[in-house]
Amino acid sequence: MIIKITAIATALLAIALLYMGGQLVAAGGSPAYALAAIVMLVVAVLLFRKKRVALTLYALLMWALLAWIISEVGFDKWQWIPRGDLFALLGFWLAMPWIVRPLYQASGATGRRFHPLLGGTVGIMMAVVVAIMFYDPYPTEGELTNPVSRATPDAPSDDWVAYGGTAGGQRFSALDQIDTENVKRLTLAWEYHTGDVRDPLQDASEYTFEATPLKVNDRVYLCTAHNEVHALNPETGEVIWKHVPEKDRSYLQQHQTCRGVSYYETASAEAAGSSCAKRIVHATTDAKLIELDADTGEACTDFGDNGVIDLASNMGEVRPHALMQTSAPLVAGDMIIVGGSVMDNGYDSGNPSGVIRAYNAVTGDLVWNFDPANPDETQPIASDATYPQDTPVAWATLSADLKNGLVYVPFGNASPDELGLQRDPQSNTEKFRDALVALDLKTGAFRWKFQTSNNDLWDRDNPSQPSIIDLGEPGSTQPALLVPTKTGNIFVLNRLTGEAIQPVEQTQVSTEGGVEGETFAATQPVSKINFIPEKLTEASMWGLTPFDQMACRITFNSLRYDGNPWTPATETGSLIFPGNIGVFNWGSVAVDPQRQLLIAAPVRLAYKYTLIKRTPETAEQRLFSEDGQPYWNENFHGDYAIYIQQFASGLGIPCIAPPWGRLAGVDLTTGETRWVRRIGTTKNLKTSFLPGRFPIGFPMGMVAHGGPLVTAGGVVFHGATADNFFRAYDINTGETLWQTELPAGGQATPSTYIGKDGKQYVIIAAGGHGSLGTTLGDSVMAFRVD
Repeated sequence: MIIKITAIATALLAIALLYMGGQLVAAGGSPAYALAAIVMLVVAVLLFRKKRVALTLYALLMWALLAWIISEVGFDKWQWIPRGDLFALLGFWLAMPWIVRPLYQASGATGRRFHPLLGGTVGIMMAVVVAIMFYDPYPTEGELTNPVSRATPDAPSDDWVAYGGTAGGQRFSALDQIDTENVKRLTLAWEYHTGDVRDPLQDASEYTFEATPLKVNDRVYLCTAHNEVHALNPETGEVIWKHVPEKDRSYLQQHQTCRGVSYYETASAEAAGSSCAKRIVHATTDAKLIELDADTGEACTDFGDNGVIDLASNMGEVRPHALMQTSAPLVAGDMIIVGGSVMDNGYDSGNPSGVIRAYNAVTGDLVWNFDPANPDETQPIASDATYPQDTPVAWATLSADLKNGLVYVPFGNASPDELGLQRDPQSNTEKFRDALVALDLKTGAFRWKFQTSNNDLWDRDNPSQPSIIDLGEPGSTQPALLVPTKTGNIFVLNRLTGEAIQPVEQTQVSTEGGVEGETFAATQPVSKINFIPEKLTEASMWGLTPFDQMACRITFNSLRYDGNPWTPATETGSLIFPGNIGVFNWGSVAVDPQRQLLIAAPVRLAYKYTLIKRTPETAEQRLFSEDGQPYWNENFHGDYAIYIQQFASGLGIPCIAPPWGRLAGVDLTTGETRWVRRIGTTKNLKTSFLPGRFPIGFPMGMVAHGGPLVTAGGVVFHGATADNFFRAYDINTGETLWQTELPAGGQATPSTYIGKDGKQYVIIAAGGHGSLGTTLGDSVMAFRVD
């Protein structure tokens, strides 16, 4: 009976494989699964007839599959899983005595419980699998060996005074009390709960706790997704004060987040004629700029209108949730400088301006404005005038070179991001789309720009705060600026002139296809330092079983894909790699200015872009996703809506093979990447095939949304991975030195400081990320070596 049951099960499995394998062949894909299915059908018939040659035939099939697997993916153990798991399990079952003995008995032989060829094959392949578990072909093993070359007077000392450490955005601390030797003894010093948690019935799905805490004025300051501001004791985590505004809960809020607050201090309250000597500067998701007394949390009443500036002023009509602030304002000298964020692809026109505005830090008076549509008119706009709409926005935190009096603006796209049918190539707006722009800090006057993307039709914003660093030998250094992009470039520019320090080439890209009337740039810039993902092939597809991998292969062959990140979006569907989340995003990179090193956490995720034709009848029609939820990128009144989906299988797992998240170390003196490692494990992943979260941590390399922190102790601190872990790495090799599991996703950039007890603390927000599906929470956690 067991032989017949096995034969029937083998036949059913073979039929299912043949059905999907045939679809794959019809789509122009590999015939391997279909051929394997045919052999399995023959094996099933032989088993049903109790012919022991079935075992020999299956052993030969296993060897053929092994040869095919190696030819496609080499010895990458993670890519062996979908290609071999079911076949290996069946082979193991067929090699068992309860299968072998009845087949030998049926042919007249008795006492045989082992089939030499199949049993030997299974044994050898088990040994091979065990062996490759200790081998990973992906990481680039190497070492950063640069010696300390200079002091860093701009690096924060005992405090963390700005979002990126300083206005230069290095995410570096000169503290070295925690080093590569003692970091393994890090323990939890305190944990604080903000009490601000997502209401799944009212709040947006894009609800995130991405704040980087400041430590200054003997307090830790942070903001929450609902724009609460909390001031904590740095040594105990006890709350000193908190500002809790009325919550504007709405599922239509595109980004419900706050990535950080800023700090400003006058010489004295009396000298400034001010109500607040020390101020927390906060920008909110409902487009308000707020100042609070850093000591008490009370409003600084001399700033703006009783402590508040309405950033919707002079913007004309602003639709609900169309204008927001998600990033920390830049405090530079005596000014607060902000860009803004708008609803991506919500409306075809009438989107708020991407104007950059500088305000007096005490009074809130507008000092200057840089409007991409009128770049030469930087004097404050008249009170009754309106900034032109539909211009590129800079939603990331800006950077400043205080010594040279420059502010750096990472402009992104203008909505709609993936359509250019109505763009005017000759307009000022187009000149600043996806451009890194340097402005005079005092006047806002234009100094130079560098184009990071040409005619962006993929949402390739400049999403990261630029990082300032001096490169070269002492006495002959160049003032540099690093600009990470969603495409994966890290441009290294002279920050005084905008000229490239590391080579940049213009690469020929696709110019044909897309929707009628769309035009594409013939070239795109590629920096020498880049993490642009490699070209995908059908063999790049992944899954847990042959079935979901075949589904991904079939979909891959059905999508438009030109083998580079600049494939045109189409109505039939295009594969865009990387997608709109980008290789780099708001977490940016970290640099060690003493050793001229860069640490980056590039992401590898592909997306499907589908353009949906709008008609007069559907101009205002809301579109719904497969699960019945309204989705963004609807582009009301436009030519097309844009449906963006992660390229994933029905199990919710990325279709491309891991790693999906990496950590890399770059020598900035040469531009060479010295090491690359997978980061993050499968533990705590939310899946559609399990009722809870995945319980086992396989080190495949998970998506990491958040930035790294580098210290003079030779340690890189990084949370951000989708497994809820916070880790410390050796900056020289990328080796993991310490890790701890957080109660929620750590999709935030950590910071560090010295407490009054003389100990160095490392602090991170652990509240999860709604869109990534990590565990949600409200924790702020500080660690130290005891």
